[in-house]
Amino acid sequence: MDARDPDLKKELDAALQTRKELGAEYESELVDSFMEKVEQRFNDTADRQVRRQLAEQQMATARGSRPYAIGTPADQAHGLGVGERFAFVGVSLLLAIPLSAIGAVNEGLPGLLITWAGIFGVNAVHAAGAFSWLRRGRDREENRD
Repeated sequence: MDARDPDLKKELDAALQTRKELGAEYESELVDSFMEKVEQRFNDTADRQVRRQLAEQQMATARGSRPYAIGTPADQAHGLGVGERFAFVGVSLLLAIPLSAIGAVNEGLPGLLITWAGIFGVNAVHAAGAFSWLRRGRDREENRD
């Protein structure tokens, strides 16, 4: 667990402790409750990130320059920079917390390993730019309109 978010760690610890006390029959409700808190935390973080990026773009436009972008030329052409990549990785790791707990509680070590294999796979595909075909298709549709 990441020490940068002690509130979320406390929430997870409380949910796990409550599950121990109440038993498996309330597991679904506990997981749903925790996921709502994670989703709210993610939404708050994403909102702040979007507002910051919009402010940076407005400042760059006002100065008459292009916003600073890092990444592959394809990412830059589609407006993907370090912020978007970092956000994707951050969200996947944030969601890894409850998914790991669910996998470990239900299936033990094999469930945990399968969960992390999936998380690694999603991040590897994203980092490799394997979704560029989707962006190209979306661009063609926009150009037709």
